[in-house]
Amino acid sequence: MYYKIKEDGIFKIDLGTFWDSGECVGVFKMTEWDNEKILWEKCGIWHTVDEIHFCKMESHRDFLYGTFQMPAKEYGKKDELFAIYILKDRVIILSDDDSIDKNIIRISGHAIAKDYSLERFIYDFFMSFIEDELLFLQKIEHKITGIEEQVMKEQSDKFNIGLLKLKKIIARFYHYYTQLAEAGDELAGNEEEFFTEETVELFKMYSEKMTRLAQETQILREYAMQVQDVYQSEIEIHQNDVMKMLTIVTTIFLPLTLIAGWYGMNFSYMPELKLKYAYPTVIGISVLIVVGSLVVFKRKKYW
Repeated sequence: MYYKIKEDGIFKIDLGTFWDSGECVGVFKMTEWDNEKILWEKCGIWHTVDEIHFCKMESHRDFLYGTFQMPAKEYGKKDELFAIYILKDRVIILSDDDSIDKNIIRISGHAIAKDYSLERFIYDFFMSFIEDELLFLQKIEHKITGIEEQVMKEQSDKFNIGLLKLKKIIARFYHYYTQLAEAGDELAGNEEEFFTEETVELFKMYSEKMTRLAQETQILREYAMQVQDVYQSEIEIHQNDVMKMLTIVTTIFLPLTLIAGWYGMNFSYMPELKLKYAYPTVIGISVLIVVGSLVVFKRKKYW
């Protein structure tokens, strides 16, 4: 789709108007850009789109070029990829995803700043991808808190799976925000003087916002690590309780085992074996050992 940027808003146009007018935005498919060299000739850009693996901006003599990989906010979902060329009088966006057009339509539905321009659109376009980021990070924090509560309630059967997914998402978005901050710095650098001073200040604000989001994400990473440490501590406490119980049982039954082994040898010269009350006496001694051991352990608060 193609759009014309005017002082009072963003308007859809056809392809012919896009090429004939200035202050325009065009959204093309990746394959369309690579295969139809006429687009290159009309834009004056002889440049092949890189493989998109992360977010970056580059300054060239006649244009600014960037690739962006927007991580999916749900584990297992597909990332959004697009490339962008910023020229003096138009913007070319390359994407095989419909989300770009949806973003532009959403921007056009917002309150448009006075004397709207292509430069302001570029800023609004980048901002449109981070509108709900604080709410998204807050939801992740609530999920981590829920996992922490499950750990404390010993209901953490799926702890490792749940926290591992969250840690992967957090790590991806930390790198994402850091890369966007660097892209904002590149735009604010304005090496080829594409932007006015006012727009440069907007990109500086954008970069600062990305830095703050990266810091918020880092806090979540540390929080997730703390919850994992709590989980490990709970496991160690549980293991210690098991070992303590095994130690108590072993300590109680060790003397009983000794007695059973001693008299189980059945030597001929054990006079007490022939006594009338020898068997009840051994039983009584065994009971006293068990009861005495339990009393001692209770006083020592071993359980």
